[in-house]
Parts: sequence; structure tokens; C-alpha cells
Amino acid sequence: MAILYADDPADAAAWAVAMGALAPGLELRFWPDWGAAGDIDFAIVGGRAPGDLRVFPNLKAIQSTWAGVNHLLADHNLPLDRPLARMVDQGLTVSMTEFVVLHVLDSAREGPRLRAAQRSRQWLDLDPVPPRTVTVAVLGLGTLGADAGTRLAGLGFDVRGWSRSRKDIAGIRSFTGADGLGECLSGARILVCLLPLTEDTRGILGAAAFAPLAEGAVLIHAARGLHLVEADLLAALESGRISRAILDVFATEPLPADHPFWTHPGVTVTPHVAAITRPGTGAADILENYRRALAGEALINQVDRAKGY
Repeated sequence: MAILYADDPADAAAWAVAMGALAPGLELRFWPDWGAAGDIDFAIVGGRAPGDLRVFPNLKAIQSTWAGVNHLLADHNLPLDRPLARMVDQGLTVSMTEFVVLHVLDSAREGPRLRAAQRSRQWLDLDPVPPRTVTVAVLGLGTLGADAGTRLAGLGFDVRGWSRSRKDIAGIRSFTGADGLGECLSGARILVCLLPLTEDTRGILGAAAFAPLAEGAVLIHAARGLHLVEADLLAALESGRISRAILDVFATEPLPADHPFWTHPGVTVTPHVAAITRPGTGAADILENYRRALAGEALINQVDRAKGY
């Protein structure tokens, strides 16, 4: 029995150390030096599809080190009859919440205006904005959205959330469905997208979603690049409907050097680093899923292929 690590070689050593510390004697092999194909019973993959996993006849399950698995679901080389799990470990959740809270607070406390004032040597006397007067709409109330929304509510922000099904989360008003989306977005000053990418959510960040927001709203997008209609965002920035956009994910990654987002004064680009799985925090979940796979049990965060997450 052996686990195949089929991801970035630069991360291989860190994962080997983290898992080896929890499971001494674990046999971990690395793509493409997997030895006998019949030995491999569990595969770990990440930000790119590694190759044809159908060559392993005894493969029990596939574990992604990423929260998003759309790239894997679109890969015809992944066996459809093997369970796939995505990574939603505590380290990734904390990392995403840090990113969201950082940019919500920066927006609420007029960080861009203060930095601009410093550049022009202007002493800008601003009155603090009470968080209770700032409505934050969080699209997606899964593990990541629920944690970020709860932290924002704890800081006093007026938090709304929209998701596939209604949620009961303290401090967050929950909405669902097409009508609920409009209610959730209506008058919101900050829009945070943490949705999974499905056929229903593809292109959801477009003109129709921007229209109900407060004039000059801020967009924080850290979900999937294909949620965003880029032309609609550029138009909303031009009209002032959106005053600022913090974008961590893009339809094409790396973002092409000639893309207008790089130089747009209203856009902050971060290179898909909002939430990163750390080997030290994700190793325990991977090993538990390995145990479950060998025992024929359902995996932690097992992907529903019909839903896409």
C-alpha cells in the first residue's frame, strides 16, 4: 500500500515531513516515480491535473490539496468511479478569513484614501465609520464563508449571506434562491465572493449582481475566476457602481501581463494567495481520508460531482 503525491515537487518535502510525523513508516511516492502501479491505493493532487490516474488499478480515492476541484472534475484522466475529496482544513479557513477581514477593514477604514492622501502629503481628517453601518454581503456560506462572516459579525459589521440552502449562523442573515440574492445584495457596501464554481454560479459576478449594491461598493473576490464577468466589472468601475475590487482569482492564471486589471487604479491584484493549504495543518485530514478510503468509508469533504463541490 502506498500514497502517490502528484503535485508540485517543491511542496513534496514539506508534505512528506508533515505526514511522516503523524504516520511514521508511511510509504509516500512521488509522481512520476510511483514504482509498481498496483501498489498505489491513494493519490494526492493539487492545483493542476497530474496525468492519467486511471493507470492505478487499486486506487481507492483521490485527495485534493485545494478547496476548489473544478479543474479536476474537468479532467477526463481522473477515474469517475473513485471518490474525490477537497481540502477544507483549519489552516486554509484561517488564511481565507484573514484575507477577507483584512480587506473589509481596509475598505471600511478608508485605507485607499489614506494611502492616497499620504502620497500627496495631505493630512486627511476622516471620521471612523461604525461597522454596524457597513453591510457586507457574503456569497457562499460553506466552511470558508461561514467563518469569515462570523468573524466580521463579531467585529460589528452588518453581515448578510447567500447560499444554496438557508443557513442558521449567529450574526448572519441568511438568504437563498434568486429572489434572496437580490435581497442579500441590496444596498451592500462590500461584496465578498466565496462561492463554489458550478453551472449556476458561473458568471454570477456581473452587471445584474452589481446593480443592487450601494453606489461605490467594494468587491472582494477570492473564489473562482469564472465567477466574474470581467467586462462587467470594468464597466462598473468606470461608472462608479464599484469603487474598488480586490481580486485574488482570475479566468486565466497567471494573469496575462497585458490585462487591464494590473494597472487599473481601482483594482488590487493578488496572485491566488488568499487561502493556502499548509502541509502542517492539512496532513491530518489527508491521513484520516486515507484511513477512510482503505476502510470503504465516506471521505471528509467528499465532493458531490453533481454539485461540483
